[in-house]
Amino acid sequence: MTFSIDTEISETLEALRRALTPDFLAGLEPVARQLAAALKSGGKFLIMGNGGSAADAQHIAAELVGRYKIERPGLAAIALSTDSSILTAWSNDYSYETVFSRQVEALARPGDIVWGISTSGNSANVVRAFEVARAIGATTFGLLGRDGGKLAALSDLSIIVPIGQTDRIQTAHLLIYHALCAYLDEAFRPAVLAHA
Repeated sequence: MTFSIDTEISETLEALRRALTPDFLAGLEPVARQLAAALKSGGKFLIMGNGGSAADAQHIAAELVGRYKIERPGLAAIALSTDSSILTAWSNDYSYETVFSRQVEALARPGDIVWGISTSGNSANVVRAFEVARAIGATTFGLLGRDGGKLAALSDLSIIVPIGQTDRIQTAHLLIYHALCAYLDEAFRPAVLAHA
């Protein structure tokens, strides 16, 4: 079989078209509203994932703390995959399975959003973090793939991309979290810019 970049992109776009139906997309705005409400009430986002999902967590935090499309106040978001000293010390001395739950224990409060990204929905360290978050009274939000895995049942809010291939789930996740960032831009648009 000869590999074709055109075919790869076309097949990915077709998979996204089949998965991101109008009904699926209609479910995004209620989640976005709850994310905005948490920030407006003084909450913060604690975002985590492994591998590509760790990169996504960092990307989301950067868009929110910095800016996405407009000038607006910085929004409270922390990617739990960025502190190499915490990650390596805790993983070495205890376990990688608890590397996020320990940070959630230290940082999460009721009113916060603990946001886990997992293409399988079964990342053990994110599962543990959600269990701790729920015990604290924080809201759990799963950006997931496939059937949502174990995290679906632990998510107070969830967006589950029903695709089987990891790379295509990650592509869908990027589209979705950029749309959420755009929503949050508008929710926090300064009044002086509202009429511009």
